[in-house]
Amino acid sequence: MSKPRPLQDLAALLRRAGDEDRAAFDALYECTAAKLFGVICRICDNRELAKEALQESYLTIWRNAKLYDVEIASPIAWMARIARNQAIDARRRRSEQISARSEPSDEDVMSLEPDPEAALGQSEALRRLTMCLDALPADRRDMVLLAYYNGWSREELSDRFVQPVNTVKTILRRSLALLRECLDGKN
Repeated sequence: MSKPRPLQDLAALLRRAGDEDRAAFDALYECTAAKLFGVICRICDNRELAKEALQESYLTIWRNAKLYDVEIASPIAWMARIARNQAIDARRRRSEQISARSEPSDEDVMSLEPDPEAALGQSEALRRLTMCLDALPADRRDMVLLAYYNGWSREELSDRFVQPVNTVKTILRRSLALLRECLDGKN
């Protein structure tokens, strides 16, 4: 795995990719694929669907790299928004395909029949998580849910909560630490 690049390097790689420099695009992919795949996986519950969304994301990035403006967003925020939108679109397309089928397949039926023991464990874990989330102040709970359930970037949260990005990062880190303590029973 390669070392993270400074934002200036990513912006330069995007500009070069906008000029159809394949080597720059390959380097951009190498530096950012893991991060973007993480963004997508938080939205897509299926690994194959997530891989497809990642591929579509990079096609969109390649086609639109010349439109990137460093004054509007950081390179990773710009690419993360594209990845997030691709993931949402992929989920939506899959939902439409499933609902368009007239009869459910055996695989669909099997996935709808939960293992009672597993369902009990999941509902208990969900109850504990909900209890711990409810213990957080409302704005912190909302920030955590938007970040980790809806896949919002720190920049989007910064705009929504009118907080600097570094403050958002600190709030998220502290909130997750509180959740971890609560879930471990230390609270």
